[in-house]
Amino acid sequence: MATQSHARQEGIPEETDLDAIQPVGILEGLDPLPPIIGSTRFKNTYHDNRDMHRMNKKQELRRNFRFLSIFGYSLILVNGWVLALPGASSILTNGGSAGGIWGYVIVIFGMSLTTLSMAEMASMAPCAGGQYHWVSEFAPKHCQKFLSYLTGWLCVLGWQMALCSTAYSGALAVQGIISLEVPTYVRQLWQGVLLTIAIVLSTLAFNTVLLRKLPSFEGAMFVIYVFAYIAVLTVLWVMGDRAPARATFTEFTDYSGWGSDGVAMWIGTSGASGAFLGSDSAAHLAEELQDAAWVLPRSMVATAVFNYVSCLVMVITYLTVRGETTHELLNAGHPAYVEIFMNATQSRGGATTLTTIVFILLLFGIINMVTTTSRQLYAFARDRGLPFSAFLSHVRPGWDIPLNAVTVTLVFSILSIFIVLGSPAAFRTLGTLCQSALFTSYMIVIGCMIHRRITGGELPPTRFSLGKASLAVNVMSVGYLAVQIVFIFFPSTPHPTAAYSNWAVVVFAGTVIIAIPWYHYRGRKEYRAPADNIRRVSRDLW
Repeated sequence: MATQSHARQEGIPEETDLDAIQPVGILEGLDPLPPIIGSTRFKNTYHDNRDMHRMNKKQELRRNFRFLSIFGYSLILVNGWVLALPGASSILTNGGSAGGIWGYVIVIFGMSLTTLSMAEMASMAPCAGGQYHWVSEFAPKHCQKFLSYLTGWLCVLGWQMALCSTAYSGALAVQGIISLEVPTYVRQLWQGVLLTIAIVLSTLAFNTVLLRKLPSFEGAMFVIYVFAYIAVLTVLWVMGDRAPARATFTEFTDYSGWGSDGVAMWIGTSGASGAFLGSDSAAHLAEELQDAAWVLPRSMVATAVFNYVSCLVMVITYLTVRGETTHELLNAGHPAYVEIFMNATQSRGGATTLTTIVFILLLFGIINMVTTTSRQLYAFARDRGLPFSAFLSHVRPGWDIPLNAVTVTLVFSILSIFIVLGSPAAFRTLGTLCQSALFTSYMIVIGCMIHRRITGGELPPTRFSLGKASLAVNVMSVGYLAVQIVFIFFPSTPHPTAAYSNWAVVVFAGTVIIAIPWYHYRGRKEYRAPADNIRRVSRDLW
């Protein structure tokens, strides 16, 4: 029998009937909650135990994160204003200043709806699986297993590609620093590969032996993140030559020759939409977060607000002080934002300092991205959705981390970066592929939620509800995502050569085509769809 003192220690509301959570059962036809065990080791609360029991998941990871640490973690992983700097080069050729700014406003509106939709689902089912788990719970019964399986593959693919692509952005930042200090330096692809490998390997310690210190480290990183943002903005606005506001906010540019400012704007912002990915990042750490059903959705929304506002301000700054023509910026021999730093400060030392800040923040984000990517891999393997699932989902007792999933994630990124040696165009496809895969996973899961709401299906209790606005938010989110996905697959110019074509649609379609027969051959036999294991628990316990 649980005692009242034990109940208070574990976060159980005092009004809860403790007899209702004993293994003898709670209500006729419903599964009982087990006694509250393992809370000292894993730091579970009553609500965490209840949610894990309902989802029929075994607690294997220590809950080290709380609101502030998961907020800092997500913010630094998403790295919105930092990734907006390299991503904004696509705006220069498609849409121009006005197209970039107003395009970003549209993207922020659409992604805000998407984040709200997923935050509500995260409160209903706070687990590391994220989208593929939610699809399984909310999709029509006859297709939930396949849709969940496909979504799981898209999420794994998207996060693995995002990690490798972001690590390469860090390598380009280092090469930009070298080019500032050594004007005769010429970037070599093999040097970028070696730098990327070094960056990926540097994240190993924080994702293994120092993992328990990561939440504390997030606090320090968050402080650096905020002060770095203020410093970069201040330098650019004070020292840079500013274009007239009218030109910045009203002049659209179709530099690539699409024949339509609207089309150019959508293509430009789609190419820069990587700064808005990661709405689901914190969800994959739900099993390492205390009181996840309450904390997780609020941290997702808080991260989105901070990230979107800071990102928009940085893009406006970037486009206001860019100085040189588009042609000069894109042919400077280093990333365009490095040239903008140089133009603003008129000092190699100043530009080097600002670029170093960008690199450090990219490195912080990559550390966190390894954590999220490996947890997505671990969760899907735990449900036997991948080859070698037993190996990938193994958690060594005492370590409380999915070490095998972390190792495979790092190895995959290291192997993927060698693609750039064979074909830089093929590697650029990886960045587009990660965007299309994750956006598609968002659209599938929110679409399933719309179906569940329209058909009147039962939804799990939630501690973060959108109320009567839920359906409208979901529908508008899916509409935005559908348009965004279409433009993500567009090439950057109307008549590209083979080397500059956007091959992401081919790789994406190939992944889906391979997944379908593989599912029928092995997946449908081995994959344990989360919905098949859900327990019915009395709503009185919420």
